[in-house]
Parts: sequence; C-alpha cells; structure tokens
Amino acid sequence: MEQSTRSKHRGRMINIILAEDHNIVRNGIKLLLESDEQIRVLGEGVNGVEVMKLLSSGEVDMIVADINMPEMDGMQLLKEVKAKYPKIKVVMLSMHDHEKYVMEAFKNGGDGYLLKNIGADELIFAVKFVNQGRRYLCAELTMSLMDTMLQSKQYLMAIPENEIDFSLRELEILQLIAEGLTNLEMSEKLFLSKRTIEGHRQSLLDKTGSKNSAALIRYGVINGLIQ
Repeated sequence: MEQSTRSKHRGRMINIILAEDHNIVRNGIKLLLESDEQIRVLGEGVNGVEVMKLLSSGEVDMIVADINMPEMDGMQLLKEVKAKYPKIKVVMLSMHDHEKYVMEAFKNGGDGYLLKNIGADELIFAVKFVNQGRRYLCAELTMSLMDTMLQSKQYLMAIPENEIDFSLRELEILQLIAEGLTNLEMSEKLFLSKRTIEGHRQSLLDKTGSKNSAALIRYGVINGLIQ
C-alpha cells in the first residue's frame, strides 16, 4: 500500500532542468524548487548547449532558464526547445525587467517569465501554474507593464473620451438594443417594467442626441460602449 502511494506521488512530480551559468545562483534556485515535494530538478546546465543534451531522456516537463548564458543563451535555447520538443515548458528566470525581453520570450513560445528577485512562494506557484498548461508573468512585471500601459499616450488615445455619464443600467440596455431585443424582451430579461425600459431608452436617445435605435447603436459602436 505504501509503495503504491509512493509511485502515485512520483507520477505527479514536475521534472525540471535548470539552466544558469552562475553556480551559487543555480544552487539557490535548485534549493527553492526542491523545497516543494512535487518538484524535482533532474539536471543542470550552464548554457543552452548543455541543456539540449539533457533533453533526450524524455522525462523532462520543464526548463527554467536564465537569459544571459555563454555559447547558447536562454532565448536561443527557448527557440531550439520549442522547435524540437514543443511539449516541454520553458520558463525564463532573468534580471531583465524590460518589456522587450518579456515580449520576445512569449513571442518565441515561452511559458513563463520571472524576475530573479522573485520569492520562493511565487516561484513554486509559477512552476505549478505553467505545468498545468498556462502561461505566467511574475506579479512585479505584470504591475510594471500595467503602469506603462496606463501612461502610454497611444493607450489613452484608444480609450474613448466620453464625457457623457451613463448609468450601468443604461449601458446594459444599450448592449441589449444592439443585440436586437425589443422593450418587452428587455423587460423580461432584466425583470424591469416595460415603462422603466422605455425611460432608459429615451434617456439614452436624449444623452447621445440620437434620433432612433440605429443611430444609438452607431454611437455605441463608435465610442466603444457596445461589446
């Protein structure tokens, strides 16, 4: 019974190859990863060339790789792995926090991007998250990219400058009008009286200066109010 439990447990292990040219850093990452009983570091390499030699066993689930390595760096390794072993997940672990590196990693098929100052909890969470077939960007970079996007003139230009103050209910009704629902159908869907629906519709027409539903829908589309 005990042996059966152990073998079942072994089946859930996440087998990782670690690619990092600095011994102290690599040993530290290995200790953090193997502090979780579901994660096992199968092998280690100081560059992409060494890692590629370790992949023939067929037991590897994931590679955690630094970007800056001699001979074959992390980005080259990522491309090689995705071309030859597309099922193996690749997570970049780097000091580079510039969005250029992040975008390049994901563009080339990367499954995760983490900064080296990441905490043990997030590192282990990221590995398990990626192992489930999803992509992961560490929290610090997510917030940094969000800040960049919010400050971007191009992004702000894409947001309609709508000075009209619509209520959530009016926006909901505008969406339903665009979907072709009648006042009666909206009344039944939203559990509102037909008179209330008519009031909201008239309010939308008045606020937007539209003469009919078609003009109202056009206004909604142009201003990004209709999904």
